[in-house]
Amino acid sequence: MNEPKLLLKADDLSKRYEDGVLALDHLNLSVRAGEVYCLLGANGAGKTTTINLFLNFIPPTTGTCFINGVDVTKDPLEAKKHVAFVSENVMLYGNFTARQNLDFFAKLGGKPNLTRDDYYRVMRRVSLQEKAFEQRVKTFSKGMRQKLGISIAIIKNAPAILLDEPTSGLDPKAAAEFQDILAELKDEGKAILMSTHDIFRAKDIGSRVGIMKEGRMVMERTREELQTEDLVKIYIDYMKSEPLSA
Repeated sequence: MNEPKLLLKADDLSKRYEDGVLALDHLNLSVRAGEVYCLLGANGAGKTTTINLFLNFIPPTTGTCFINGVDVTKDPLEAKKHVAFVSENVMLYGNFTARQNLDFFAKLGGKPNLTRDDYYRVMRRVSLQEKAFEQRVKTFSKGMRQKLGISIAIIKNAPAILLDEPTSGLDPKAAAEFQDILAELKDEGKAILMSTHDIFRAKDIGSRVGIMKEGRMVMERTREELQTEDLVKIYIDYMKSEPLSA
């Protein structure tokens, strides 16, 4: 049986900022089609830096990121064709309606021929209320904005999805709905890399979970391994442990 396609890969990835801070220290990570990889860690652990490096928002100090086999530093435009991104605070056009935002980002992503029904279908899929479809986004709650953000990712239909704290600030119902959508996308064969503080959701949805501390990956467990281990205790133990040596 063939192994699922490798869609996201960090190879010996490091990032040291101009002020000398080492934000990421020789990270190796891979996510295959049909996997959700959850990155756990305190603020400053390197989770968002990792995602920013995959998106080529910042250059690496050492190492390489690959998206669907494309080196994101050498060919960033090609790499971006294969990935969708949903941030903690989704950047949308407040004076556009939900549908107009979807239309704008779909055309930006090279899909100029989608119809109103196509957009409505995707917004229904993420449980956005019908009355919001033609409503200006500046009136939306955070949960509604997140649903529209994941709609944009679905419309792009990229094989890989990057999520940076996507459930932060969501109420329990909205967060549960978001998790259901991720499970569907996983089943469709998407490779999903998600940074999160939500230990329980990481255990529920993650194919694998990695714990980061001070820029290093200090633990990785599969979903099967976590069925018999206490992820909360493991996480707290790592957070309480002595600082890592430089």
